Amino acid sequence: MHPSALKVARALEAKGVKGPFREFAESTKSSLDAATALQCEVGAIASCLVFMLDGEPVVVIKSGAFRVDTKSFADLVGGASMRQATADEVRAATGQPIGGVSPVNWPGPLRVYIDDSLARYERIWSACGTPNAVFATTYEELSALTNAEAIMLQAR
Repeated sequence: MHPSALKVARALEAKGVKGPFREFAESTKSSLDAATALQCEVGAIASCLVFMLDGEPVVVIKSGAFRVDTKSFADLVGGASMRQATADEVRAATGQPIGGVSPVNWPGPLRVYIDDSLARYERIWSACGTPNAVFATTYEELSALTNAEAIMLQAR
């Protein structure tokens, strides 16, 4: 396992996460790539995305089945403006690259929101510090790990 992925996996294991942890030769950077490699629904991929909300980085953990509407999200959480973070902003906030952002092992605390549609999956998969590594978890475990605020990102 890549040293960055191994570092995240050890941090997750220290918090009680059992995984499994998987690393692929091919990229799992996109939700579709990850779902294909894992042979699961794209909706079961928990993407950890960094956005700048009123100038501050926040993490949105969302289902791979859809995109985040930044205007609607900002309105939902009472923000004035929101945009996707640049690669440099993502790395500064999380210490990890775009496509490999795990929900743990960040340099400092971040506000985290989690899409409640992930709760419908018994097992979800999230990045493990690199674009080629993932780990299995549950909605409940991921929410607890990140102290995330549950939100409804998509009308149902």
